[in-house]
Amino acid sequence: MRRLLCLLLLICALPAVGASFLENRSSPTLGGASVDNSKDFLPVRQAFQLNLSDTTPESIKLQFVATEGYYLYRHRFQFRTEPADIGLGAAQLPDGEKKHDEYFGDVEVYHGILDVNLPRKAGDTRPFTLVVTYQGCADKGLCYPPETERLNIGGASPAASDTPLAGDVTNVEFSWKQLALFFLAGVGLTFTPCVLPMLPILSGVVLRGQIGGLRGFSLSLAYVLPMAICFAILGALMGIFGASLNLQARLQSAWVLVPFAGFFALFAVAMFGVFELRLPRALNDRLDRIAGNTQGGSLWGAAVLGVVSSLLVSPCVSAPLAGALLYISASGDAIGGALKLFVLGLGMGAPLVLVATGGAAWLPKSGPWLVSVKNAIGVLLLALSIGLLSRVIPGQATLLLIGLLGAGVAIFLGALEFGEKTTRARLAQLLGLFLLVYALACWYGALSGQTDPLRPLGQSRIISASAAPASESRWQTVTQASELDRILAESKSAGQPVLVDWYADWCISCKVIEHEVLPDPKVVSQLGGFRLIRFDMTDSDAEQRALLDRYKLFGPPALLFFGKNGNELGNARVVGEIDVDAFAERLSRANDQI
Repeated sequence: MRRLLCLLLLICALPAVGASFLENRSSPTLGGASVDNSKDFLPVRQAFQLNLSDTTPESIKLQFVATEGYYLYRHRFQFRTEPADIGLGAAQLPDGEKKHDEYFGDVEVYHGILDVNLPRKAGDTRPFTLVVTYQGCADKGLCYPPETERLNIGGASPAASDTPLAGDVTNVEFSWKQLALFFLAGVGLTFTPCVLPMLPILSGVVLRGQIGGLRGFSLSLAYVLPMAICFAILGALMGIFGASLNLQARLQSAWVLVPFAGFFALFAVAMFGVFELRLPRALNDRLDRIAGNTQGGSLWGAAVLGVVSSLLVSPCVSAPLAGALLYISASGDAIGGALKLFVLGLGMGAPLVLVATGGAAWLPKSGPWLVSVKNAIGVLLLALSIGLLSRVIPGQATLLLIGLLGAGVAIFLGALEFGEKTTRARLAQLLGLFLLVYALACWYGALSGQTDPLRPLGQSRIISASAAPASESRWQTVTQASELDRILAESKSAGQPVLVDWYADWCISCKVIEHEVLPDPKVVSQLGGFRLIRFDMTDSDAEQRALLDRYKLFGPPALLFFGKNGNELGNARVVGEIDVDAFAERLSRANDQI
């Protein structure tokens, strides 16, 4: 049963771990997440930071930093000068991450750090203003209007755009969710066949029989904290190393992504017991002697043992730790890397603290189930490897690999084994059969041209032949704030509720809502009493931006409900992409209030 539970936990943890390790991979057209509050999104200049890195008579170097979960469009960049007679060469941009959208076709986007080089006209050293226009979106399904910033070139500082210089910006990319995830990963690494059986031995060496009470707690912390600090130093060094090479920006290239994916696959093979990752023998023997000569039972001795043990990581821990270090080196985030590895170390030490304070009875006993945990970590590393490859291979190929991984786990669980089985084995086989069906769906979807692993067979788009045209004909499109204000005033006088859809041609998520959500019969049936207004802000002029500010919106898509009294129904507001079921529930809530 423990084996089954561990694999169930693995399946539940895969999306969360993938989101942390392979951030920026979700597509705004996938998943259909619903958001009902603009506070879930950052203001545009916090989501995308523009830095003037360097300026010389030959070129201008800019750096864009897209916050985790946000990305920039390559084709939306524009660079011009004021006065216009100051010449600039064509902007030099690296290849972006290829993204295919069924509405916009093939586009290129940038996550993380982007360096841009603008060649200058030779011999022209006049000061001028560089006008930079860019546009980006949030992975959760919000598109920002095009943003323009002005930089003084040849003057003392950037213009009134409040754009910081590159040296003043610290790119710290972590969240409490990620830190909690790393802590849980550290706890999980303890439950491997190389580590858990060592806990009683380790507690005996560190504590020297002083178990329980404040003394046991102090000794265990004296061991765990230095170990975690050593991990933090490793994380900071790898973050600095990654920042110096700007690996996060270079992760758009297959030349970096493929080797990284290969490393994760290699670490997975190590977790399956094919080989072991160890320090060089000379260094390993020296550290063993230091550990052997250190006396436990004292705070100083426990601290030394903690430092040494952080370097003498077991074969079960070294592969996932190496994978975490690779990820941190790619993020280019020294502070975030240090914090993540620090909480990972705290998680690994948490069971020892539990033993030291007298809670050893709460820990599970060693057994064959530990091998399942080790194998599960290997499967997770393979999933991360596929996630990296998905950036550079077609979506159909990604589905094939995901199906292959699912089929491999299914066979391991005994999906194709028949005969007399225990209840635990039957449950494992049932889970295996489910994964095997999912693998077959992935393979069929890949051969049918699908790319979404959450919907490998595609999404049913069976819509009533009359519902879609009838619904579309009821929408009134406006482009000016005065028109919208007039309609809202008229509807208030008539006692008619209003639904306002904030839309733009450059908003992918708006297209998804327009074509897949609003025409759905279960939505159309509830829209009968509403006056339907589509505010088209494709031009994104000053008046339209001011209207966004008035309603505290960052950009489309957004769906705002107004009651018969003309007041907005705030708890029904939708900001960002939403699916049919969630919007139908929000629409029902609005109908209850009008």
